[in-house]
Amino acid sequence: MSSYRIAGIIAGLVAIFGSGSVIAADKPAPRKPNIVFVIADDLGYGDLGCYGQKKIPTPNLDRLAAEGMRLTRHYSGNAVCAPSRCVLMTGKHPGHAFIRDNREVKPEGQFPIPADTVTIPKLLQQAGYVTGAFGKWGLGAPGSEGEPLKQGFNRFFGYNCQRVAHNYYPTHLWDDAQKIALKNQAFPSQDKLKPSEDPKNPESYARFRGSDYAPDLIAQQAIRFVETNRDKPFFLFVPTTVPHLALQVPADEVVPFADKFGDIPYPGGRGYTPTFAPRATYAAMIHRMDREIGRIMDQVKSLGLDEDTLFVFTSDNGPLYDQLGGTDSEFFNSHGGLRGRKGSLYEGGVRVPCIVRWPGKIAAGTVSDRVTGFEDWLPTLLELIGGSTAPKSLDGISFAPTLLGKPQPERPFLYREFSGYGGQQSVRVGDWKLVRQKLNSLGAKGKPKSELYHLANDPTEADDVAAKHPDVVARLEKILIEQHTPSSVFPFNVLDRK
Repeated sequence: MSSYRIAGIIAGLVAIFGSGSVIAADKPAPRKPNIVFVIADDLGYGDLGCYGQKKIPTPNLDRLAAEGMRLTRHYSGNAVCAPSRCVLMTGKHPGHAFIRDNREVKPEGQFPIPADTVTIPKLLQQAGYVTGAFGKWGLGAPGSEGEPLKQGFNRFFGYNCQRVAHNYYPTHLWDDAQKIALKNQAFPSQDKLKPSEDPKNPESYARFRGSDYAPDLIAQQAIRFVETNRDKPFFLFVPTTVPHLALQVPADEVVPFADKFGDIPYPGGRGYTPTFAPRATYAAMIHRMDREIGRIMDQVKSLGLDEDTLFVFTSDNGPLYDQLGGTDSEFFNSHGGLRGRKGSLYEGGVRVPCIVRWPGKIAAGTVSDRVTGFEDWLPTLLELIGGSTAPKSLDGISFAPTLLGKPQPERPFLYREFSGYGGQQSVRVGDWKLVRQKLNSLGAKGKPKSELYHLANDPTEADDVAAKHPDVVARLEKILIEQHTPSSVFPFNVLDRK
C-alpha cells in the first residue's frame, strides 16, 4: 500500500473521530500505585536507626527513610492493639471508632467490627485493587462479621487472635478461613521455668521454641502475594507481630547480638515465656523484621514495580513498659526519650515512627513534622491512588499534599481517648497538648484533672503548665467534650455521664 493511501486513511479517521480520539486510543490508562503497608507491633518511636536507635541495626528501614519521607509527629490510632488498628482501618478517631479497647472472645479472636464497616481494603477493592493481609488481625474472630475476608481482604494468612499471637511458635495459623496446623507443640504463652530448670543453662529454654516460626511462614505468603498479583494494583497489608511479646526468635538470629548487652536471663514471672538473652532476642527480632521488609522491597524492585509502589511503615502503639516479659525499653531507649509507654496517651505511648516512600513522587530524604494520625491514612491513600473519594463521615484528613511536597494547613486537632489503663483522654492542637489520666477512678461527681504541656518547649511532657494557661485549657477541654461519642458496646462511664 502506498504512503499516499495510508496518509489518506489516517486523514479520514481524523475527520471522523477527531485527532484527540485517535491519540487517546493508543494511550493505556495509567497504573494505580501498589500499596505496601507494614505495621509493627509495640515498636517504639526510638527503635529504628533513622529515629536514633544506636544498638539495633535496621538498614532496610533506614534505606526506606533515606529514599522517602520520615514523619516525626505521627500518632497511632490508640495506645493498644485492637482500637489502634480500628482507627487505621476505618478513618475514625477513638471517640467515634467502633472498637475502643481490646476485648477477647472465646475460644479465639477479638470483638468484631460490624459487617457494614467502611474499611481501607473495601474501598481499595472498589477501586480495582486486589487486597491481602499477612500477620495479626484482631478485629473479628474466625467466622464473625469482622474477620478479614469479610472486611475487604481477598487473601489472609496469619494470626486472627491477638492472644494466640503472643506465641511465635503457635500450634496453628489461619489460611484465609481455614485453620492450619503447624509443627509446634503446645505450651503456655504465660509460663516460667520449673525449679529443676537452671536459668543459666540455655537448654532450659528449648521447650519454648518449635519447628515452625510463624513470622517466616507469614513472610513467605506475603512475598507470594506480590508475585501472584504483579500485573494488577495490589494492597499488601503486613501487620507483623514483631516485636510484641513473647521474646522468641530462632537461636541463630541471636548469635550476632550475644554478649553485647550484658544480658541477664529472664526465667518468667513477669508475663510471657522465659528467654535466656532477652535484650539480644529483642534486638534480633527487630533486625530480622527489618530484613524481611528488605526482602519485600527487593522483590518489588526485581519485578520492575518500584516506581509504581507506595511503601508505608509504622507501629500500632509505643513500646512496653520495662521488664514485662523480659523487655527493657529503657536500655534500648525504645521510647525515644518520650514520656509514657504502651497503654498511655502520653507521647511515648502513641507517637510512633512512620516512613513513606514512593520513588519519583515523594522526595527522597525528606522529613515532615506535620501532626498526622492513623485516621488520616484512609483519605490519604484514596487521594494518592486518584479517582476515589473518601466518605464524608471520617475524622481523617488526607496529608497527600504533604507527602508530595505541597503546602498544607496545620491539622486543627488530634483527639485520643482510651478507657483502659485507668481511663484517659488527650488532644493536641499545634504544640499544645492536654491530657487527662485516671478518669475511671473518679466518683459520680468527680471532676477530671487536666494537664497541659507545650510540646515544642517540653517534648517529654515534664512541666504541667495548666495553671498558667487557663484559656488554653478551656479551649482544649471543649474539644474533649465535643469529640467523644458514647458507645453502648465500649462504655466510658466517666465521659458518658450527663
